[in-house]
Amino acid sequence: MKLSRSDFPAGFLFGAATAAYQIEGSSFGGAGSTHWDTFAKGPGNVVRAEDGAIACDHYHRMDADLDLLKDAGMDAYRFSTSWARVLPEGRGQVNQEGLDFYDRLVDGCLDRGLKPFQTLYHWEMPSALADLGGWTNPDVADWMADYAEVITNRIGDRVHSIATINESWCVAYLSHFLGHHAPGLRDIRAAARAMHHVNKAHGRTMTRLRDLGMKNCGIVLNFEATEAATDSAADTRAAATQDATHNRWFIEAITKGTYPAEALVGFGPHLPQGWQDDMAEISQPIDFLGVNYYTRGLVAADPDATWPATKPVTGPLSKTQMGWEVYPEGLQRTLTRMARDYVGDLPMFVTENGMAWPDEVGTDDDVRIDFIDRHMQAMQAAITSGANLQGFFYWSLLDNYEWAFGYEKRFGLVHVDFDTLDRTPKASYHALKSAIAPRKNDV
Repeated sequence: MKLSRSDFPAGFLFGAATAAYQIEGSSFGGAGSTHWDTFAKGPGNVVRAEDGAIACDHYHRMDADLDLLKDAGMDAYRFSTSWARVLPEGRGQVNQEGLDFYDRLVDGCLDRGLKPFQTLYHWEMPSALADLGGWTNPDVADWMADYAEVITNRIGDRVHSIATINESWCVAYLSHFLGHHAPGLRDIRAAARAMHHVNKAHGRTMTRLRDLGMKNCGIVLNFEATEAATDSAADTRAAATQDATHNRWFIEAITKGTYPAEALVGFGPHLPQGWQDDMAEISQPIDFLGVNYYTRGLVAADPDATWPATKPVTGPLSKTQMGWEVYPEGLQRTLTRMARDYVGDLPMFVTENGMAWPDEVGTDDDVRIDFIDRHMQAMQAAITSGANLQGFFYWSLLDNYEWAFGYEKRFGLVHVDFDTLDRTPKASYHALKSAIAPRKNDV
């Protein structure tokens, strides 16, 4: 790699990220059912109808996985805690075995010198709450705050930071409007309410965390570099609409207490009555912003379609296994835009960036190494431009359950054989380890 730790500011954190449902094994340790368990059983929803019942069996292999982070010279580990593992029915009875697991996880991080970055919700709504409407039910804000209190009372004294929600756009829009993720709805009313209730739950959970005395609390949002496919007025308007629904809806609610006009054209008539009353709590101060970035979105107008009347366009750049264009410039642009337009000097972290590639043990991993290096250059450029970027978490530590794509797409620095569950570090793992080795003057 062209860049190393010495090219970044002192104290810049390097780590890797995972998510509970994708690695732990939801069938272990008394965890309750989630809407992903049932969504995966629906026809055509998930490749080969695979689910996270076993995943990477991180539940039983946690120590070895934490050793992989330590041995790579990582500074921090971003993980999520499963709502259904802590509260199998989403409310009520606490699963002590689940709390004990996360207790060991946090202590395991600290024992290895890793800063624990916790995410409270990474897409696994307990089935019992999904039965009540999940993210379409306004009570979800209080349900989530109650869950946050339970887990925070157990591990909050030792985590380095807490993010409320991971990728709000995926939780609400991808899952309730496009139908690609659980619960798989394609309903504008459900989507509008989920788009608002996700923000409401973030705000209510932030209030609860502050009441508990917690510091260093924020949220993780996913952004794309949205661009019009052509210079035509129609495509320019289409790109503005997509930018509003994908990039601006959540960050503007959190930092400005508003929703973008281009998105309200479609969602406004379907928002819950009195939604404006929630905006003050939603827009309370956060301590950091997590930025997830993978690719750009080329957008064209689709005049024959209903709102938002947009369609994706395949771009000319090289693609990952997901079919996503490799576009590091979009990461620099996103980080500088966040600093300029929304968060100012607030600390930011690239909480996810990585690529899926169909690699096997012993195969060439140069494509992923180049991907990481080019995106590290984009981060360095954003810092030079004034963005207060304080860390980078590669997605993901392990090949894992990639949601609707099952176990087919491999994002990991570490190869996982899903038959034996053996872990084998890839060349990219070793390249990143070399790049982030301590500077000569570090103690």
